[in-house]
Amino acid sequence: MSLASASFGLPATGDYARDWALVDVETSGLMPRRDRVLSVAVVTIGPDGEQTGEFSTLLDPGCDPGPVEVHGLTVERLRGAPTFDQVAGRIGAMLQDRVLVAHNAQFDYDFLAYEFARARMWLPVSQRLCTLALNRQVDPPTDDMKLGTLAAHYGVPQQRAHDALDDTRVLAGILRASLREAARLDLPLPLVSCPPRAESQFTPKPPKTPCAYRNPGRMAPGGPLLQGMKIAITGETAHARAELVGRAVAAGLNMMTSVSRHTSVLVTNEPASRSAKARRAAAEGVPVIDEHTFLRLLADVRAGTVHEATTASAVIAPAEEPAVAAAQAAEPEPESTTAPTPDVPVLPPSSPGATVPAPRQPGDSAGTLAAGTLAAGTSAAGTSAKPLTNRRVLVLGGAHADAAAARTRVVELGGSAAVNLSASVTDVVLLAAGEKDRRMSRITALELPLHDADWLTSPTATDPASAAVRPKEPHVMPRGGVIDLPIPNGRPAPEWYVTASWAPQADCEIDVVAFILDEDEQVTFDEDFIFYGAPESPAGTVRLLTGGPAEQTIALDLASLPPATRKIVVAAAIDGATTFGTVGAIQIGAAPGNSGSPLTRATLDAATTERTMLLAEIYRRGPVWRLRAVGQGYDHGLDALARGYGVDIAG
Repeated sequence: MSLASASFGLPATGDYARDWALVDVETSGLMPRRDRVLSVAVVTIGPDGEQTGEFSTLLDPGCDPGPVEVHGLTVERLRGAPTFDQVAGRIGAMLQDRVLVAHNAQFDYDFLAYEFARARMWLPVSQRLCTLALNRQVDPPTDDMKLGTLAAHYGVPQQRAHDALDDTRVLAGILRASLREAARLDLPLPLVSCPPRAESQFTPKPPKTPCAYRNPGRMAPGGPLLQGMKIAITGETAHARAELVGRAVAAGLNMMTSVSRHTSVLVTNEPASRSAKARRAAAEGVPVIDEHTFLRLLADVRAGTVHEATTASAVIAPAEEPAVAAAQAAEPEPESTTAPTPDVPVLPPSSPGATVPAPRQPGDSAGTLAAGTLAAGTSAAGTSAKPLTNRRVLVLGGAHADAAAARTRVVELGGSAAVNLSASVTDVVLLAAGEKDRRMSRITALELPLHDADWLTSPTATDPASAAVRPKEPHVMPRGGVIDLPIPNGRPAPEWYVTASWAPQADCEIDVVAFILDEDEQVTFDEDFIFYGAPESPAGTVRLLTGGPAEQTIALDLASLPPATRKIVVAAAIDGATTFGTVGAIQIGAAPGNSGSPLTRATLDAATTERTMLLAEIYRRGPVWRLRAVGQGYDHGLDALARGYGVDIAG
């Protein structure tokens, strides 16, 4: 059926009419640099929506096929199949000059890129489109965004799940229907340039072994070294630096590449050195010893405290109901836990570039609702729903402060503040000059209710008839709000996906990053800084995924993080002089699994002159993990933010 036919109602020109190459791969595992492709299918579609080609094959990976219970591809089935390098030329010809399309496109793209590299060929793809990211923009009324769920929603028949060819044919139907919805909403397509930029001043050196011991603090004058102490070395040394580091690591010390207020001791033979490490040690009052003393103390390093693993299975929450922490009403935790960036000063509200700090993490006894308790804005016997419960409101126009205040008011009234037009938007509030927004023509065509600012004073509670009805709306978190991430049915927690999205920007790039932090709120090593130049931690437990120019995701395998990890901070930074006041609101959402529907959402837009912003913290609280919406910004750039968390940044 033609993509431009009346059935789909799409224009025959523009972003929606392209040459597409739809791809699905079945793999022996989840890590492209290690695992192999077992089967691949490619279906090509022209600008008119008609299929122009099709190819599929099993592949001999030369390794164990991995989870047979998932893909059904046994060693026997794969025996005699071609190797990837034997079919790479044919696949490349089908991808050439087309946009690669896949459901979770970064996964398929990365696996193909590694397979082409092993075949000593270049993957001929310059752009990709993820149907997951596209549908997150469309926001259809489905329980989740798995391929089968979207197929059922769009009326696309599915015969054999996890069969590469059938999945690709299903994907073709989902693409056509998704493009139709994108055109109806006048959404820009989330196209990603390939390959992503990889050069960076932040790119780390090869990883080190994590230290098994907690940091006992500073070395006492004349005292011994204790396992877990954070040690930095600067300047010339009589012994090879690698030898000193190796001996220290073997003794249980934590060798760092930078100095912070959490450093236990700095080793240097040049006490008057003006190196960056020496200057920082002097400023922070870090003890300093010479190499000879360090070697003597290494002979008798005292026992430290081993990091204790938390047992997530001790507290089980139903997957469908988060335990909501009433952060706004709870008493704050002790001051020692309140600094969101330990070595980047938290500016007072009156200082230039300081976003007003969000409410802090509540204590266990003062404000955490039991699992299964209704989230704010829901109704039950004895409670009344807020006026905008289950409403999603898009605010257009107005000065930044006015728009931010309007979105805050929406959340106070029980609604969700949207940052882009989608199928879930129920109402539009027009502030000054809002009628000039480019989306107004589409909003008018969709007959969405229009309101002025006075409507937010006492909104009417009419049924949102024009919006898609969802089986379960995400919990809406205010700035500073906290929820417990539930553990479904006693099983290990799935990967959690924290997605940040914003209105498309023409003049700047926004980068989402993550820091994996220990009990001192410092990275253990530089590879704990996840960003576009190093998008995956060494063990693959934290990954950066790019769904489009206005969406990036941090994927977290919480169950596999080492015991030393106490917090993951998700932040955003703007490249150049543009500030978050110009960008506007940033929406974050957290979902279990890459195709899950959001468990919770928050809209963060308090920033004005800031160029970096802390979006969310995922942290351990006893046996469970919690997520907090932060929304605190800083005027400085990403380099200063990274240094504050202990990342060794040159310059």
